Amino acid sequence: MTVLAGLVAPGFLSSGPVRVALALGGIVSLVSAPVGVLTVVRRQSFAGHALGDIGATGGAGAFLLGVSALWGFLASSAIAVGAFHVAGSRERRSRDIATGIVLGAALGVSALFLYLDANSTSTTGATMTVLFGSLFVVPPGTVPLVAGLGAVALVAVLVCFRPLLLAAVHPDVAAARGVRVRRVELGYLVALAVAVALSAMTIGAVLSTALLVGPSGAALRVTRRPGSAVALAAALGVVATFAGVLLAYDSYAWPPAQHGWPASFFVVVLLFVADLAAGLLAGRGRRRSARRRAG
Repeated sequence: MTVLAGLVAPGFLSSGPVRVALALGGIVSLVSAPVGVLTVVRRQSFAGHALGDIGATGGAGAFLLGVSALWGFLASSAIAVGAFHVAGSRERRSRDIATGIVLGAALGVSALFLYLDANSTSTTGATMTVLFGSLFVVPPGTVPLVAGLGAVALVAVLVCFRPLLLAAVHPDVAAARGVRVRRVELGYLVALAVAVALSAMTIGAVLSTALLVGPSGAALRVTRRPGSAVALAAALGVVATFAGVLLAYDSYAWPPAQHGWPASFFVVVLLFVADLAAGLLAGRGRRRSARRRAG
């Protein structure tokens, strides 16, 4: 109890903003796990990263309109995945070029919107909230909305998980079994759009890929079984998010400024450490297997 009391500042669980932050972080981590595993297996991490950065445009535009940044993240992600789906028939190199062009244009527009937010509206902290998140200022009424959106994303990704996994690993077998790749891919893109939007609201548009791809990448280093990878990714995401919220809360008592550090910083650092640890474990496992084969 003494050690726990030293790690947790007084009033942690009794704080309303903390409870909201923990609820949001848990929901987003659980949604991001299956979507992230599919994203890594399908080698579409760049698309997820692009969606997060494009989301900054929607988030900044939402502040200009005086609505929740979540709606802006969702709108921009939906438009982007629509473009991705239309471009899906092109070869991968052409899709990457088109994504890069759209991403550059979107970042330019988001820079304009953030400038207008800072100079033409009474909104304070818009840039910080859009780019790096602000879990402690999310209204409690947002939690049911996030839970509903998360449920939609989970249903979409669960429906298309096995067909898309098969198409990614064995495309010929998927075609022989009559998998309608374009149709199930649209379901995956819907789940990806929602997951990225929720991640952007949690840790910001710039860092949203870390919560989407970080836990999944670490999990897939340790296990190749999709179900185990999803479970491990969910656990890593929840632990990193909860620990990030705790450290951010504790940091309000740290010198010198005593203003608190952003939770997004701690979440991303913890996920980075988890990925390094998973890489070390995977390397040790490969060396052990090589010694067994050699013996």
